[in-house]
Amino acid sequence: MEQTAGSKKNLPNPVLLQDDEELHKNSCAVRAMENTRKRHPFTDKPLLQSEELYEYVMKTGVYPREPNPLKELRMATASHPMAYIGTAPDAGQLIAMLLKLANSKRSIEIGVFTGYSLLLTALTIPDDGKPEKEGSFDFAFVDADKNNYWNYHKRLLKLIKVGGFVIYDNTLWGGTVALPEEDVAEPLRERRQFIIEFNKLVSADPRVEMSQVPLGDGITICRRIC
Repeated sequence: MEQTAGSKKNLPNPVLLQDDEELHKNSCAVRAMENTRKRHPFTDKPLLQSEELYEYVMKTGVYPREPNPLKELRMATASHPMAYIGTAPDAGQLIAMLLKLANSKRSIEIGVFTGYSLLLTALTIPDDGKPEKEGSFDFAFVDADKNNYWNYHKRLLKLIKVGGFVIYDNTLWGGTVALPEEDVAEPLRERRQFIIEFNKLVSADPRVEMSQVPLGDGITICRRIC
């Protein structure tokens, strides 16, 4: 399937930047009014301890460089009741840079939600980028069912060429991976355990170099080396 990138050179829209500021103001106001409620590890998504520092990073280095199609999609998704599971724009910015550094042309995406990461990939890779045969893919992004992360990993390493990248989303699970189980909300525990097991397995996998990055909800970057 041919990927297109006709909007690569779109400049940020000042109106959208203003909308970003309004969204931040509104979200901060809601958090201030609800400061007696227990923080949800996903609706209060940033892993940085300082909300002010996170907003500084976003307003200074992320939102001004976010392509208009991605910004419009993110803002359209903001009203979705499960918007918190979407790819964080700061994580997306790093993914786009890795795609360019690797000169990726053939990609796989597992789990797309409203399509932020998929659109990001289409806007980033060259116009002639497309999926091909086993062993020739150079990039994969996984944001799907957490109980199958290790199964996806095993299969993807057969498809990704040596030197290619695989990125997994949500690998810090709202920061709950570092908490005692009794401190984690019941609905999050099962998938938290899947993530913990995946993190252990991929960390010990000699076929990849890996880096766990505290952006968004945590992303794990793997580079196949053999």
